[in-house]
Amino acid sequence: MSRTVIRGGLVITAADELHADLLVEDGRIAALATHGSDAAAAWTADEELDATGRYVLPGGVDAHTHMDFPFGGTFSSDTFETGTRAAAWGGTTTVIDFAVQTRGHALREGLDQWHAKADAQCAVDYAFHMILSDVNEGTLKEMDLLVEEGITSFKLFMAYPGVVYSDDGQILRAMQRAADNGALTMIHAENGIAIDVLVQQALAAGRTDPRHHGEVRKVLLEAEATHRAVQLARVAGAPLYVVHVSAEEAVAELAAARDKDLPVFGETCPQYLFLSTDNLAEPDFEGAKYVCSTPLRPREHQAALWKGLRTNDLQVVSTDHCPFCFSGQKELGRGDFSKIPNGLPGVEHRMDLLHQAVLDGHLSRRRWIEIACATPARMFGLYPKKGTLAPGSDADVVLYDPGAEQTLSAATHHMNVDYSVYEGKRLTGRVETVLSRGRTIIDRGSYTGHAGHGQYTPRGTCQFLG
Repeated sequence: MSRTVIRGGLVITAADELHADLLVEDGRIAALATHGSDAAAAWTADEELDATGRYVLPGGVDAHTHMDFPFGGTFSSDTFETGTRAAAWGGTTTVIDFAVQTRGHALREGLDQWHAKADAQCAVDYAFHMILSDVNEGTLKEMDLLVEEGITSFKLFMAYPGVVYSDDGQILRAMQRAADNGALTMIHAENGIAIDVLVQQALAAGRTDPRHHGEVRKVLLEAEATHRAVQLARVAGAPLYVVHVSAEEAVAELAAARDKDLPVFGETCPQYLFLSTDNLAEPDFEGAKYVCSTPLRPREHQAALWKGLRTNDLQVVSTDHCPFCFSGQKELGRGDFSKIPNGLPGVEHRMDLLHQAVLDGHLSRRRWIEIACATPARMFGLYPKKGTLAPGSDADVVLYDPGAEQTLSAATHHMNVDYSVYEGKRLTGRVETVLSRGRTIIDRGSYTGHAGHGQYTPRGTCQFLG
């Protein structure tokens, strides 16, 4: 039996802050006891970690990543090996990635492909959502089978006609199935049909620069699609989770639904909280680095997103980590913004950026852990195995130095991408040591993990329902 004791830190979970010591046995939390108490003093261990002056946090749960993801004739630049290693550096110990169904093929085929990509490659634990791009009788039946196997969430797109787009009838049928089998429907809420019209009009008028990516993907078309998704979910009697919410008007649609006590949930991402259309407008094609969908919005939308996180109209901050190198990938869209691969790097910086938000007065420390660890674990059926520090939980533990200063840069990050969207940004707070299931994978700023440590983790159903 391997035993580790972590002494002297401030333990922060979504529910509590307490000066406590932590006992880890065979990869799980065995006990917590007040620092200096007789119970804690009696513990013996193979290894002791001194957490004096540090926060002791649950490992982060990033519920939205795209490793080795196909888009626009290329693939996201992080593999499961490089991407989960970067996650570990940033204090994230579980990622939920998206397996993709290819049109005309079975869900099982897509899921098997993603298992093959990830198997024996991951530095941290992982799970899968399923992207449903072809709704028919066969795939609806497969949804039931996948739920039984621990794939309990399915993503559909109102965007990207001709690629992964589903019409309202297909979305309704999938939601109806989810209402029966207990799955959670995730929606990319943008009116892709209308956006495609605006894209063609912009290109025809010679508006080809990256900033036009944001201008054609209008706020109102995100809000309209969010409203429509809510109403379809109401008709189906199904819960709804809207991914990467970026606009004030879309938050308002979610807030209105939640005011009716509907099971409607929303996620936003650090890029919408810290970046804006100012970045998309950077000259000399630099704006391409910031092209993602939903797009970055004018800075004035950020206040509504922060407020939504405080009032629980938004419940989760995930990264939508989907990196493409500037050289050779983002450059595919020179002269035509619609050909720029959509996605940003971010899996390494989410926990640190949100700690900065605590220091800036946007969030409390417990809310930081709630939106980054506990709620995503509850939302996607991983709690209390993941997302908290409690007896029986996996020993996914982060020792965090709240006073350390760092400057984000592509020169020092560990994501496999040749730029940083936060280049030069100064932050206070830094991950120091990370345990994954009791094994140290980041040791005071050195990587000690390995590909294959991370395990596939089947999920239960959403714990906010029923």
